[in-house]
Amino acid sequence: MERFFKGIIVGIGGVAPGLSGSVLLIIFGLYQRTLEALGTLLKDFKKKAAFLLPLVLGMGVGVLLFSRVIDFCLERFEMPTRSCFLGLILGTLPMVWKEVRKEGFRPYHPFMILLSAMASLLFFTVDGGAFPQVTDPTVLQSLLLGIAVAATAIIPGVDPAVFLSTLGFYEMYVEALANLDLTVLIPMVPGVAAGAMVISFLMSRLFRRFYTGTYCVIFGIFLAMIPNMLSENCVPGWDGKTAVSFLLMLLGFGLSFYLGDLERNNARLGRSFRKRA
Repeated sequence: MERFFKGIIVGIGGVAPGLSGSVLLIIFGLYQRTLEALGTLLKDFKKKAAFLLPLVLGMGVGVLLFSRVIDFCLERFEMPTRSCFLGLILGTLPMVWKEVRKEGFRPYHPFMILLSAMASLLFFTVDGGAFPQVTDPTVLQSLLLGIAVAATAIIPGVDPAVFLSTLGFYEMYVEALANLDLTVLIPMVPGVAAGAMVISFLMSRLFRRFYTGTYCVIFGIFLAMIPNMLSENCVPGWDGKTAVSFLLMLLGFGLSFYLGDLERNNARLGRSFRKRA
């Protein structure tokens, strides 16, 4: 049941601008185990399916239930909503940096982070019209959309809104979710499944062979996401909206920072309460 509820939150990250499901899987400590289960699903299928099923079901619920909620919040309260997402990302950075340094840090690794950040910034700032917007997708385009959605869920730091918008899929994807358009969603399923298995297999192999280098690339992507979290409509001022936005950013930071090392932080909190008692 715990994985199901975590899956719901991961699913929310799949439709929220500035977040991705993989970011939240890292926060919950489920990322690498999920990669291994997806990438080698046919080996010990029952055990891996039992691990993945509640997580995947939760992700589906999160995507379907909260796509409209997030769209509503972004439409009515864009600056506070984006500020909260910004805080969530900033609170994740210390944990990712810890993973970067976990198995040794060589002099060339900072250059990998820099190159990754620069390449990601170039990608994130690609004109959204680089590819024509898809409004009436063919079956092949729906399959490609499924693969793209799987990529945003598995590759840490890839903003689904930016990535899918660049490919011309985002508006059609959100509309299909909001309206439960099965003509788009059903052909997506095999694309999502195939993309998830192949990309998970590749990512798990990268972590095994190039653990620090892979996390350096991920950290660079994270850094490149930060400038894109706030849109041109998010202009701070001396008003209540700015104050609420700042408080939500702090709340998002605190939440993701706390979840990043949940067991240790729970232990610290428990010791603090016992001392006061």
